[in-house]
Amino acid sequence: MSERPFDRKSRGEHSRRQRRKGTHMCGITAIWGENDPTLTQRMMDGLIHRGPDASGMASQGRATLGHRRLSIMDPEGGRQPIFNENDEACIVANGEIYNYRALKGALSERHHFRTSSDSEAPLHLFEDANQAMVERLDGMFALILTNGRDLLAARDPVGIKPLYYGKSGHRTVFASELKALSGRATQVREFPPGSLFHTQTGFRKYRAIPRAEPEERSVRDWCKVIRARVERAVEKRLMSDVPLGAFLSGGLDSSIIAAIARLHMKELHTFAVGVEGSPDVEAARVVARHIGSIHHEYVFTEEDIVRHLPEIIFYLESFDQDLVRSAVPCYFVSRLASEHVKVILTGEGADELFGGYSYYKDFDETMPLHEELYRSVSSLHNINLQRVDRLTMAHSIEGRVPFLDLEMIELGQRIPAGLKIRTLENGVQVEKWILRKAFEDLLPSNIVWRTKEQFDEGSGTSHILAGLGAHFMPEADGRAYRGAHRQDRLHSHEEAVYHKLLCEAYADPSVILSNVGRWRDNRIYDLPDRPEARDGRVRA
Repeated sequence: MSERPFDRKSRGEHSRRQRRKGTHMCGITAIWGENDPTLTQRMMDGLIHRGPDASGMASQGRATLGHRRLSIMDPEGGRQPIFNENDEACIVANGEIYNYRALKGALSERHHFRTSSDSEAPLHLFEDANQAMVERLDGMFALILTNGRDLLAARDPVGIKPLYYGKSGHRTVFASELKALSGRATQVREFPPGSLFHTQTGFRKYRAIPRAEPEERSVRDWCKVIRARVERAVEKRLMSDVPLGAFLSGGLDSSIIAAIARLHMKELHTFAVGVEGSPDVEAARVVARHIGSIHHEYVFTEEDIVRHLPEIIFYLESFDQDLVRSAVPCYFVSRLASEHVKVILTGEGADELFGGYSYYKDFDETMPLHEELYRSVSSLHNINLQRVDRLTMAHSIEGRVPFLDLEMIELGQRIPAGLKIRTLENGVQVEKWILRKAFEDLLPSNIVWRTKEQFDEGSGTSHILAGLGAHFMPEADGRAYRGAHRQDRLHSHEEAVYHKLLCEAYADPSVILSNVGRWRDNRIYDLPDRPEARDGRVRA
């Protein structure tokens, strides 16, 4: 492909979108069993970084709901908890309901909306349809509603927004992050994605990740439909009343998202980080010049990593080596972005949809790649999506993930695996081949066909972290430490350091340790053995 000037066609759409009223990123908490404002406040205090703009609390019957607010949409009018017309029911929610305008149009015939928040639509749906309401929501969300007699909690199908639950005496407690429950609850578990909990019926799965069988279509047709679907997913996520930007590593996925966003915005801020001379920093500059974004970058050092590593691990809530390695650049790019915007677009999910990791090349007819990609997407909630959520929210910004739109996931399932990892005539296997083809006229050729590098590799982080273990713990101590913590399967001295820093960050690390998602050595996800992972149900 020849490199051509970027075709900017600002349509005035972004300014119209900005006038829509809608959502808030935040931290939510709840107690069911008896009112306890003191415990609710303590849990909320652990989530201040998720919502520094405001806080709210409400007690209804046997429930107490708490909310920490980061104002993204309708900053003046959307404080939570939000009550219905007669103040008998209320909601706290974290996330974005993309179809709230259509829902509001239908609900307005029977209900008076007090706010312009998208979070009010599920509240009135709850009044009308109770548990069935959650099946009508399209978005990324974790939400809790109560009418005083019952409580309902739900999480989006992919698990983009987090939620956890546990026991505090005879009470059931909920919170957006584990740190809010550490030392305050027992039997803490991740709330299963695509599930709802109701106090009368317990847990049930209401929606799974979309499944579809591969279809045969021409490369040209696939490129056309992929292009349209990705653009629609990005447009859907440009809704904001505050400044919006994009992470830009210079890799294929983030470059596609940034380029499409730029088509629909008069100005787009992009952000890149890495060590001096790292491939990501150099490639991001190429893309930023090509699309005409307002580009920002931060070059971090080994000293920066050493100084901030304990904080990064505290916010991440994990000791997994691969997750920590990718969390380090995510921390610095989120910090950089927070100086300019409150909403950020990321390319998360494209690797799992289109076969971006090198281990996928080992799959063949005997080990279907199609099934492994489905499992990878289904497993993102407590691995990569946890990193994106925790490190963006650590700096009080909201991350949005267009590639993980449910329609996009369903489309990804229909594309044959042979178009995702394409074997060329010379025997070379090209990952994400069809995605590259779909956007080869939008970006410079050296970006479209750039070899896949993970965030920690492209930013230059991994080789620094690999040698940092001795700074925190001598090698001999590391061997002894790994032996003393065999139950957590620490794979290296480096991972032992992360485990130690995580345990030091919490008065009760057991809550955190019991919920750490892992990668195996062959890069396949190793999920915690939970009942919901087997059949989608957990007893109340």
